[in-house]
Amino acid sequence: MSDWTLARDAFGKLVLTDAQDQAHVGVNPVRAHPISAPDEGLSLIGPDGHELAWVDRLSSLPEAPRRLIEDELRSREFHPQLQRLVAVSTFSTPSQWTVETDRGPLQFILKTEEDIRRLGGPGEGRLLITTSHGLQLFVADRWALDRASRRLLERFL
Repeated sequence: MSDWTLARDAFGKLVLTDAQDQAHVGVNPVRAHPISAPDEGLSLIGPDGHELAWVDRLSSLPEAPRRLIEDELRSREFHPQLQRLVAVSTFSTPSQWTVETDRGPLQFILKTEEDIRRLGGPGEGRLLITTSHGLQLFVADRWALDRASRRLLERFL
């Protein structure tokens, strides 16, 4: 590890203690590439918005600080994975979508086609779909979806 330690205070906030033994309460971990490389590049940001520490690889940290960071990230990063499109109200936007995710069924409004973002290069099947309420659904591989789901999704891409 480096010259800092990480712990939780009595209020559940992350506290980073630096090499000068100064405690920074309310630290937030922020991934550099949350979807494409979630284990690589993580910044620990202080409450003032400045970076206090950089972690090259999350998996290289000792278990205790790694677990604290992973718990904090899990509470803030919520990207249900879309598994199947059940129905779409109309093929123009805005439209109501009914889907199945790894967290259960969901209905949402897709405001515009721009709310479906392709991740990676051409030919990759990863997508991020943002609902009208700001929830982001992750599609790991659109080519792996069932045929009916792919057909519905293609109308919007």
